[in-house]
Amino acid sequence: MAGGWAEAIRAGDFARAWAINDRDLLETAHPPKHTGPRHLQRIWRGEDLKDKHVLVRCYHGLGDTIQFLRFMRALREIARSVTLWCQPELLPLAAGATGVDRAIPLHDGAPEVGFEVDIEIMEVPHAIRARRDQVEMRVPYLALPPAAVPPLRGEQGLALGLVWKVGDWDKRREVPAVLLRHVAGPGVALYSLQRGASSEELAALGALEISTPDIVALGHRLRQLDLLICVDTMVAHLAGALGCEAWVLLHADCDWRWPQSGAHSFWYPSVRLFRQRRPGDWGHVVAEVRDALEVQLGYCRRSGNA
Repeated sequence: MAGGWAEAIRAGDFARAWAINDRDLLETAHPPKHTGPRHLQRIWRGEDLKDKHVLVRCYHGLGDTIQFLRFMRALREIARSVTLWCQPELLPLAAGATGVDRAIPLHDGAPEVGFEVDIEIMEVPHAIRARRDQVEMRVPYLALPPAAVPPLRGEQGLALGLVWKVGDWDKRREVPAVLLRHVAGPGVALYSLQRGASSEELAALGALEISTPDIVALGHRLRQLDLLICVDTMVAHLAGALGCEAWVLLHADCDWRWPQSGAHSFWYPSVRLFRQRRPGDWGHVVAEVRDALEVQLGYCRRSGNA
């Protein structure tokens, strides 16, 4: 099922993807709801969502929640109310998302809220039979609450943010920091958004530290930058959801949400993709990024923006 479903999603054939999901619901014996590791739980079992009080459980990563918040508007058009039980870090963003009536912090216990139907956030597009226009977001779908974020300091020129590490889920996504120093050049000021970056990494890059654990502040930082270059992690989804320009570096066997070829994704119009040709080889990816950056810098100079 997984292979065919991923192929359908990558191709934008959502009708086929939802048909595969339907067959899985009918033919696969799933354990009782709310048992086992949360990220493996199947919550929605085909219940009608129309005119119901719906609890949306966010049991995957921060990036997954950010990506699938786009479907809350369409869900709310069906449901009587939508309560989002989401990661505490995302509450300021989630509470203001279109379609969300209430956002409450996720924890290890049971939700302290009444509901009639529950669903995991990544199951929502299947449940609502999301159409292509509900997946594609031509404009940013998240708004940032106000936050006091100091201006960037550093050299004049193109403000370029960097993120090169990921969590423990899939370390193949990481790029050695030492490689990214090669993207810098005249007219580029580097800023690190990498949480937990070492002083040695920052020194090797020549980047100023501007990382923050505050998601709202991070969003404002992204808007201060001219460009983000990052690996496949939460920051890529946040940049895409806010409409910030981001170049995302993908390993050869990239995740199902990215196409298998090409530089663009229907999930995020402001994101450009750079991918490995051979597993583990980031050298040529960084070289392509450097070439693309030189083109962009040339355009900025000709237009008087740098």
